[in-house]
Amino acid sequence: MKLYDCAMAPNPRRARIFLAEKGIEIPKVEVDILEGENLGPAFLAVNPRGLLPVLELDDGTRFDEVMAICRYFEDIQPEPPLLGRTPVERALVECMQRKMEFDGMVAGSEVFRNTHPQFAARSIPGGGGEAIPAIPALVDRGRQTLARFFGWLERYLERSPYLVGDHYTMADITAQCAIDFVAWVDIKIPAANSRTQRWYESVAARPSAQA
Repeated sequence: MKLYDCAMAPNPRRARIFLAEKGIEIPKVEVDILEGENLGPAFLAVNPRGLLPVLELDDGTRFDEVMAICRYFEDIQPEPPLLGRTPVERALVECMQRKMEFDGMVAGSEVFRNTHPQFAARSIPGGGGEAIPAIPALVDRGRQTLARFFGWLERYLERSPYLVGDHYTMADITAQCAIDFVAWVDIKIPAANSRTQRWYESVAARPSAQA
C-alpha cells in the first residue's frame, strides 16, 4: 500500500491529517504539483486525471478521491471515528464536510489557480495534460465565496466546539486545510470571528496538523 502525495497541496493534506489522527503510517510517494510532475506520463499512468492524492493498495486497486480514501481507512480502523459515530452524526459530518469543501476548498482553488503563474494554463484540477487557461474574473468570485465561507463557519461554531458536535471530525479537517491553503493567497480568518479563531487555535494545536 502507498499514498501518492504532495506536501504543499490541500487535498493530500486532508488525507495525511486523517491518517495521522488514526495513527496509521503508510509509505508515501511525493509528486510535485507545482512543477507539473502530476501531469507527466509516469503519474498520468497512475491517475489519468492527474489528481492527488491517490491510494494504491497492494493488489493494484487505486482510490483517487480524498473521501474514498478516508472511508476506506475508517472502515478498516474505526477508532477514533472521524466520519461520525451514529447514523445521524455520519449524515451531519457528510453535510458539513461538503459545505467546507465547496465553500472553502473549491473557492480557495479558484483564487490560487487563477492567480499563480505556474497554473496559468492549468486553472482547473483534473484536466490531465489539457491546457485550461486561467480566468482572472474567477479570483473575485472565489474571494466572495471565501468571505461567505468564513461567515458561515462563525455561525456553525455557535452550536458546538467543533463543526459537528463535541469531537473533531472530517468536517474540521477540511475546513482547517481550506484555511491553511488560502493563507497562500493572503486570506485569513477575519479578526472579528472570535469563535472561528478559537476553533482554529484548537485544531492547529493537534499533532496531526503537522502532517
